[in-house]
Amino acid sequence: MHDRVEKRVASQSPRNTFRTEDDNNQASHPVDIHVGQQLRIRRVHTNLSQTELGQKVGLSYQQVQKYESGKNRISASMLYEIAGGLNVPVGCFFDGLPQPGSGEAATIAPEADERIAYLATAEGRRFVEEILRLPPKLRTRTLAVIRAIAGDEDKAEED
Repeated sequence: MHDRVEKRVASQSPRNTFRTEDDNNQASHPVDIHVGQQLRIRRVHTNLSQTELGQKVGLSYQQVQKYESGKNRISASMLYEIAGGLNVPVGCFFDGLPQPGSGEAATIAPEADERIAYLATAEGRRFVEEILRLPPKLRTRTLAVIRAIAGDEDKAEED
C-alpha cells in the first residue's frame, strides 16, 4: 500500500509533468532521453560500440543501451565517467536543451531518435563515411538524387 501512495504522490508532482510513457509503462523524462541521444551521438562519433564504451567505464552493453534510449537515468558520477571515456566535456550531453527555469519544456522529436538509431548502425556509419568522401558539389547532387528517389522532387528542386 505504501508503494501505491508513493506512486500517486509522485505522479501528481510538478516535476513529472514532462514525463512520457514508454513501452514498459514507465515514465522517462525528456531530459533523460535527450542525454541518452547525445550519448549515442558522441559514442558513434568516436567510433565505439556499446560494448567498447561499456568496457571503458565498467558497464555492460545492455546498460549502455538503456542509457542511450533514456530508459535508465545516468547518475552524475556515471555521466562523468562516460564523458571521460568518450573524451568529451560533461556539458556536451546537455547541448540543445532549454535553460532550466526558462519555462520551455524539453521535447524530443521522434524522427530525431530514428535518425540517431540509423546512424548508430554499421550501415548508417558507412553511408555517412562514403558521403563525406565526396566533393561538396557532388554531395549536393547526390542529395538531389536521393530526394528524387524518395519522392521529394519538389524539395530537390528548391536546393
